[in-house]
Amino acid sequence: MEGTRTCQKVEVEDNIVIFPFMAQGHIIPCLALALHIEKVTKKKKNSRRFIVNLVNTPHNVSSLRSSLPPSSSVRLLEIPFSASAADPCLPPGIENTDVLPYQLLVHLLHASTSLRPAFTALVSDLISDSNTTTTSGRRKKKPICIIIADIFFGWTADVARELGVFHAVFSAAGSYGLACYYSAWVNIPNRDRSVGGDEVEEEFELPDFPEVSKVHVSQLPLSIIQADGTDPWSLFQAKNLPAWANSDGILFNTVEEFDSIGFKYFLRKLGRPVWAVGPILLSPESRSTISTNPCRNSDLCAGWLDSKPLNSVLYISFGSQNTIWDSHMMQLAMALEASGCCFIWVVRPPLGSDINSELEAEGCLPQGFERRLEESNKGLLVHKWAPQVEILSHRAVSAFLTHCGWNSVLEGLSAGVPLLGWPMAAEQFFNSRLLEAELGVSVEVARGKTSDMQWQDVRDKIQMVMGETEKGRDMRRRASQVKSIIKGAMEDGEADGGKRGASLKALDEFLEAAMAAREAAREEEEEELI
Repeated sequence: MEGTRTCQKVEVEDNIVIFPFMAQGHIIPCLALALHIEKVTKKKKNSRRFIVNLVNTPHNVSSLRSSLPPSSSVRLLEIPFSASAADPCLPPGIENTDVLPYQLLVHLLHASTSLRPAFTALVSDLISDSNTTTTSGRRKKKPICIIIADIFFGWTADVARELGVFHAVFSAAGSYGLACYYSAWVNIPNRDRSVGGDEVEEEFELPDFPEVSKVHVSQLPLSIIQADGTDPWSLFQAKNLPAWANSDGILFNTVEEFDSIGFKYFLRKLGRPVWAVGPILLSPESRSTISTNPCRNSDLCAGWLDSKPLNSVLYISFGSQNTIWDSHMMQLAMALEASGCCFIWVVRPPLGSDINSELEAEGCLPQGFERRLEESNKGLLVHKWAPQVEILSHRAVSAFLTHCGWNSVLEGLSAGVPLLGWPMAAEQFFNSRLLEAELGVSVEVARGKTSDMQWQDVRDKIQMVMGETEKGRDMRRRASQVKSIIKGAMEDGEADGGKRGASLKALDEFLEAAMAAREAAREEEEEELI
């Protein structure tokens, strides 16, 4: 019919750019976030299509390729990086902390700021590619771009402002732990140390965080205790932390119902919205592809656990970046034998050794320890890596001795498993405090890498948590309650007329805020042209 025109729907491709720091404890939750956003947005019936991009250096991108499900459309994008050129203290070719001694971590943080030009160019190209004409010659609707960047990449907020795109800081840590860590950094290095010389007093208050009672010096990571404002950690955080205020908000891999205290701090401190979108956890299949000997260790652990009674096994792991001194390994091994419990222990070489080398049992474990384990079948030593999610969800597992890294905490609580805490670094000390004092799901067995722990005390706490004690029963009850809260936060029954969990709603609100900001910016641009 004359005058009739066929309207062709123009598809809009909005880019979400996720940029983790080069460490497994940061990359894994960011990969999980990328897959989570892809899954959630595909289910939502709207006209916008999000392309999720995970950005990192070539080595890390290469190792991640096998972790993507075949059906995933998440794109892995590389940016060049030369650590040794940015910081001569770093060995050539370093792109991840997994092969880096802890004392060089801060050098990698400083070197990572050299990624700014390449990252800026990458995001600029994505915006340019999205803002092109269609095959019919019609210009696409103005797209949006969202940058979700690691807590160590504060400088990306300035890049986002330069390019006019929406920006969020992503914290794989919980809100309480990160708020304490942030407040400690802001206040401790710059405070008056005239009382007590250069020593930090044993207990002190966080002046801008009154919701938290006094903090003990042993709850501070070594980097903060030794900070004087001129050291490498202080110099890095002096630029990194204030840059968060230039962001449009913070995404937390946590559940607001049991971890909301830190929200109040950041709302007050930064004046930016916060969204609790967790727990976002990588599937066991994806995680195993990033690990060493996954099939062998998975089969070994599964077979061993299947032979054990219900709620009889203690699982022990200090994460991908942590290990303990040989003297601590000796004390822990003695405690485990004396407790009489069954256990799986993920062992790494002690501090002072190459963390990626093989464990030499002599001097680290009691004489005959491994032989006795083999004879009694009471314990299983797994070297370097274990299928943590599968282990924690197994019916035989009763408790989890952990370094209190938030990824591990979420995996344990998602399985309803009570914890024994041994925090090692960063915000882990504050996580341990939240878990024990606020949630009642954990008891601390040691604190820090220089802890004066004794095997008798660790034995007693293991028996208390795993045994039929009043404390143990209460911890198991509370852990079960937290498991239910987590399940509810991620419930997605909207399609069937059911309930949509609080964490999924928070992700929706985050994406809506990004789109609203883009729309407001577009209207502003149009007004300027009039």
